[in-house]
Amino acid sequence: MFVSITRLRLRSLLFLPAFLLLNQRCLKQLRSSPGFVRGGELLDKGLTFWTVTLWTSEREMKSFRGADAHSEAMKLLPEWCNEAAIAHWQQDESDLPTWPEAHRKLNETGRLSRVNRPGQNHTARRFREPSSASWRASSFTAS
Repeated sequence: MFVSITRLRLRSLLFLPAFLLLNQRCLKQLRSSPGFVRGGELLDKGLTFWTVTLWTSEREMKSFRGADAHSEAMKLLPEWCNEAAIAHWQQDESDLPTWPEAHRKLNETGRLSRVNRPGQNHTARRFREPSSASWRASSFTAS
């Protein structure tokens, strides 16, 4: 199984409505994407958003990433975000990692995504662990 983690932090509340609308389109695309198994989404403090997705292969994740709503989102995120990072890995298990595990993997193997106005935490590669007190998490599966 192929795991993909993303962590994004919006740099302004002004981007939130458009981000949430585009996120809904991405979720619709995701659920019908070949190779998608399951995923989760987390809204954390400070306009920080995490996703974890599980795929049957890296190739299928890349097909999703480069198409439709997700491709549109990737073009806008450098302007909308001041922190962005991703991590990928292979695993035998078909379970999603926990949010603390996703955080650990992001710190160990993650890479920064380009943002136009990076914050200090982005530049320093400091990814704050999601606060369990603030979690608003959801999970989803293929349709």
